[in-house]
Amino acid sequence: MAPLADWPAHERRALLGVFTDIDDTLSTDGQVPPETVEALRTLKAAGLHVVAITGRPVGWSEAFAATWPVDAIVPENGAMALVPTGARDAQGHRALRRLYQQDEATRIENHARMQQVLVQIEKDIPGARRAEDSAGRECDIAVDHSEFAQLSDAQIDKVVLAMRHAGMHATVSSIHVNGWYGEHNKLEGARWIVRELWQRSLDAELDRWAYVGDSTNDALMFQALPHSIGVANIARFVPQLSQLPRYVTPSERGAGFAEVARAILAAR
Repeated sequence: MAPLADWPAHERRALLGVFTDIDDTLSTDGQVPPETVEALRTLKAAGLHVVAITGRPVGWSEAFAATWPVDAIVPENGAMALVPTGARDAQGHRALRRLYQQDEATRIENHARMQQVLVQIEKDIPGARRAEDSAGRECDIAVDHSEFAQLSDAQIDKVVLAMRHAGMHATVSSIHVNGWYGEHNKLEGARWIVRELWQRSLDAELDRWAYVGDSTNDALMFQALPHSIGVANIARFVPQLSQLPRYVTPSERGAGFAEVARAILAAR
């Protein structure tokens, strides 16, 4: 990983948009600081597309999608999207429309199967328990490993294996182990939302998008996008990452994301 300062100005200047993770990329100690939201705003004000892609659930993401200066939030590792509309409520929050990659019947069937897997994991793996945001999940399940519970690397591996043994995709974020049925992931979610919102092909313009992340569930995005950046706390996951980002910020978490925004804007 090269220092963020090594990112050539002409590459930053050519960007169309920025994808970003949320937990421990935008957030710091579980909160998204005002200066980080301001960094999102400055990117949007400069004419860039801004899309957050997260393992968090749709229920948890709604408040942020309604208030943050973003084009969309794609939660549950690419399963669906929350897209602000032009309408606002009495509090000034933007109305949202929901887009899904799976049809309703498939989502209902998969949800029932996933709940059975989650119960079995909690039964079979000591210390494993569902994430506290599980009630807001529609298209995946999550086991807490670092938010309100602590699991060892060996326990995390057992959870991943249990999900995969059940035929699910599984990935590890900075706080949760996520599992789901379906072929979506963060990269497929990014491709899908670019088609849905702008009728364009992400693969045709990969060199005009940046991605900012911090953990192993960002590896596909780090691999696909040449302008990939890890915030400094990615150091925790370097031994487990199959693909490292091209650059790394001096600072951790939300402060690191703000450094990325400043670097992009300085080149415009």
